[in-house]
Amino acid sequence: MTDHQVFNLPDLTLQSGVTCPDASLVYKTYGELAPDKSNVIVYPSAFGGRHMDMEWIVAEGRPMDPTKYFIVIMNMFGNGLSTSPSNATAPLDRAQAPQFTIYDNVMAQQRLLREVFGIERIALVFGRSMGAIQAFHWGALFPEQVARICCICGAARPSPHNQLFLQGLWATLTADENWKAGWFEDQPQRGLLALARVYAGWAMSQAFYREETWRDLDYASMEEFVVARWEGFLQRHDANDILAMFWSWQHADISANEIYKGDFDGALGAIQAKALIMPSRSDLYFRVEDNRREVARMPNAELRPIESIWGHMAGSWPEGAEDGRFIDEAVHELLAS
Repeated sequence: MTDHQVFNLPDLTLQSGVTCPDASLVYKTYGELAPDKSNVIVYPSAFGGRHMDMEWIVAEGRPMDPTKYFIVIMNMFGNGLSTSPSNATAPLDRAQAPQFTIYDNVMAQQRLLREVFGIERIALVFGRSMGAIQAFHWGALFPEQVARICCICGAARPSPHNQLFLQGLWATLTADENWKAGWFEDQPQRGLLALARVYAGWAMSQAFYREETWRDLDYASMEEFVVARWEGFLQRHDANDILAMFWSWQHADISANEIYKGDFDGALGAIQAKALIMPSRSDLYFRVEDNRREVARMPNAELRPIESIWGHMAGSWPEGAEDGRFIDEAVHELLAS
């Protein structure tokens, strides 16, 4: 028994020009599609996230209300459920597994909605982190189809500093002795543990650790928090999938396609959707100032920072109730507009 659906994409031509013979996109739906198909919310996954990790936010009374909306959680390529290095088939497997851009993801998601459900109009694309990057892409690639986007702790493309951060993560993981010929044959346990230490320091803010906020999550020590939350999170993923998601993140840019041909300002200016851009004030990945510059180039966007010490994870976990309420109120306003 499975709790999801699979959309097969045979002979999918990627942005790179590579044809993936048997790509598949795993998704899950919640609620009922309205007769006029006007109640669609697209919720793309973030780095390392899968639909079962994200559905806690799908609840009556919250913005992702299945009694009102038809919500589609999309598992991005590389997350271990949709086509990923860990489940790719020969000859495009192992080190030859295809690399998917965010553009590839969004184009496949749009096909899924159109071909499976006949959906041509989307009420909201809601995303966090890499999901927010996908929401930006949705707004730029399908400006006449998307009514609203909400981007939490993300950006239309990674900043130079964010790129350097990603290079550091890549270098940390591939320093493991099991990295051979562009592939991990065995899980790099030492590399994953090292990566967890680096990731934990970046994902949460300095204030989160200084104020020992991990105690609010019922951890007895910072060490216990890092082991349980970050080592556990990374070790459940195939290391090759982790690198695939890093690659997609590094190469994300809403203007890096044949539509905009590198015109980043033009791509931002083409977003017709009413956009709510919500960075965390303490996020070390995606800074408020970077989002401020993006919003200034978008015709119908609002910047509403989250005043949180949870860093990049503001509103991403059920335990962050205060941040969650702030985000919920903002998204309710957006959906009512």
